[in-house]
Amino acid sequence: MKPKQKKKKDVTLNDLALMMGRGFNEVHEKMDNGFQRVDERFEQVDRRFDDVYEKLEEVHEKIDNVHTELKHDFNTLQTAVDGYAKKSDTYFQEMVMLAHKVDRMERWILQLAEKIGIQLKA
Repeated sequence: MKPKQKKKKDVTLNDLALMMGRGFNEVHEKMDNGFQRVDERFEQVDRRFDDVYEKLEEVHEKIDNVHTELKHDFNTLQTAVDGYAKKSDTYFQEMVMLAHKVDRMERWILQLAEKIGIQLKA
């Protein structure tokens, strides 16, 4: 026995147009779904970038605040060091003058001791 062969249907131009239209509609739907998923992913990425941007702005603001505080602290410290340097300079000048005065007085004492006839021991 011979297997039954299906009878081929004659395809008209309208049938072909309908098949092509359905095919294009299916492709269009698949592409729309694909693009919709891509759009959703981009929106997620955009939200992440927005979050990162906000956090960077917060960090930038904190760094600016720390920079301002450090600048103020440095200026305060610099003023204090300048004041201490001035006091130290004045102190050392006074010490040099005092040393000269002590040397002069020691010379006078030695001269007086010599005139009086007293021998001083070191």
